Amino acid sequence: MNWSTLTHKQRVQHLELEGFVVLPDLLDAGQIARVKAELYRLPTKGTDYSEAQRSCSDVQWTDSPAAIDLIAQPTVIDFLDKLFGDELICTSCVYAVSKPGHPGIAIHTDAQPYGSAIFGMQASAPRLVRVLFYLDDLTPERAPFKVIPRSHLSLHADGNPYKRYLSHPDEVMVLCRAGSAAIIHQAVFHANFPNTSGEDRNMLAIAYRPAWASPIADVPDWPADKVAKLPGHVARFFKSLNTRNFDYNVGNRPANMASDAPGISPRRWETEDGLNTEH
Repeated sequence: MNWSTLTHKQRVQHLELEGFVVLPDLLDAGQIARVKAELYRLPTKGTDYSEAQRSCSDVQWTDSPAAIDLIAQPTVIDFLDKLFGDELICTSCVYAVSKPGHPGIAIHTDAQPYGSAIFGMQASAPRLVRVLFYLDDLTPERAPFKVIPRSHLSLHADGNPYKRYLSHPDEVMVLCRAGSAAIIHQAVFHANFPNTSGEDRNMLAIAYRPAWASPIADVPDWPADKVAKLPGHVARFFKSLNTRNFDYNVGNRPANMASDAPGISPRRWETEDGLNTEH
């Protein structure tokens, strides 16, 4: 796949149908170097299955201005604004490093409709994407992205979002250059491959949801004093995690209903901006 040739509509189509899309070459070498230098200073914690898979949560509260600025990366935000057609809420910002010897992550989803012990109630948000900024080239040996395309569309019990798999015959390896980002649908089954190289694979993962798609129960909110210290262009994505822009009491036939909704039209992939506005 030559990701650089895709138009916006093709990117939306690939994300909605396949469950993921890659936005290539978003960061230049200087940006990558600055972000990595900041992230290297952060304390990381190994997972319960491997000390070679390490992470640091809540990067937005650390002294990492170049990394924090990626939360508002213009190309990504423009894509998500058009994709969701709604105000964006950032729900997490995590630094992850897969070191040599990392055995690979189990195939899983980021969607747990009733919450989970790993992800908490935030995972119950009905719409969410995760943006994976890769800070190193993904090669076959360097813990590349793994995905089962279209798995998020399944209604079978095998698609239970709480299930995990060691491998799958239809898993796909996704490679890209440093500075690119993979955007994944929360319900697609994905993972990464082992790191059999001699180098770390560094990544910054940032999650966003549309304002209407709140968790099913209240979650601990962002500390207001910390949000106030973020740059304005980043702070706008840190509104309440419990924002709920929907009408629970909607009636069967409310007044002033619309007669058109381009965002759900089967023709939404047919125009250059991804939304068909002419019928």
